[in-house]
Amino acid sequence: MSLRRSEVRLGWGLVAPALIWALAFFCLPFAAMVAMSFARMEGRTIVPAIDPGNYIRLLTEPAMLKALTNSLEITLVVTLVSVLLAYPLAMIIAFRVPRRWQRLALLLAILPFWTSYVVRCYAWLLVLGQNGVINQALLGLGLISAPLEIAATRVATVIGFVHFFVMLLTLTIFANLIQLPKNYLRAAADLGAGPVATFLHVVLPLTLPGVVTGAFLTFVLCIGDYITPQILGGNAELTLPQLIMLQLGRSGNFPFASALSVTLMAFVTLAYVVAARWVRLDRL
Repeated sequence: MSLRRSEVRLGWGLVAPALIWALAFFCLPFAAMVAMSFARMEGRTIVPAIDPGNYIRLLTEPAMLKALTNSLEITLVVTLVSVLLAYPLAMIIAFRVPRRWQRLALLLAILPFWTSYVVRCYAWLLVLGQNGVINQALLGLGLISAPLEIAATRVATVIGFVHFFVMLLTLTIFANLIQLPKNYLRAAADLGAGPVATFLHVVLPLTLPGVVTGAFLTFVLCIGDYITPQILGGNAELTLPQLIMLQLGRSGNFPFASALSVTLMAFVTLAYVVAARWVRLDRL
């Protein structure tokens, strides 16, 4: 009994630093933000209250609701496109590239991570601008008569996001693919399954946890990103992080910014619940 108690005390002692850290730097700040989201502004003064007006404003004002839908639409498109591009790339590296060259291929895949996030955004702005590489190439080939409006649009935002998240998803999917027993593929071939059937009934189900995990990470990082929409998307279509920064920087409306942040966290939590349930059901 004393040994069991000592083990319990040792366990609590080992996890205590992490628990204290999470409590001090996540739980308490988040609780304060939730409390702030129910306060109201009177002039430039924050008045503590239990008022759902900030959430009502988010759901009733067209401009605020549009920012929320913009964030969700961009995030879902980026996640879907990134998965569709990353999976074939991960399969090529895992199954087509010789093992001795796989490390080099992965190194080339993660090269964008070595560059500053802001620098990558401005580099894409130079590529997609009216005088950028794409427009100049199309004009030189005579395919267009006037520069295309790509920069400062949703398309530019999606391109910038996809460029980053395809690499992240490639790593998570590749990690699952290389753990796939080769005997499963040989057994499927011996049973008469073609490449498509083998992929649909063997490879995809066994690597789905990696896809879901990567998609969840993409969703979380994308929906909360401020830099890419601000630089590549401009202010033509505001996203929720941009709206939060506007409330903090220009209006000084901390209660409404807190309500927007809580809403953002709610969608992240929902995405986590869906991803966790999917992976759990997949393993049953």
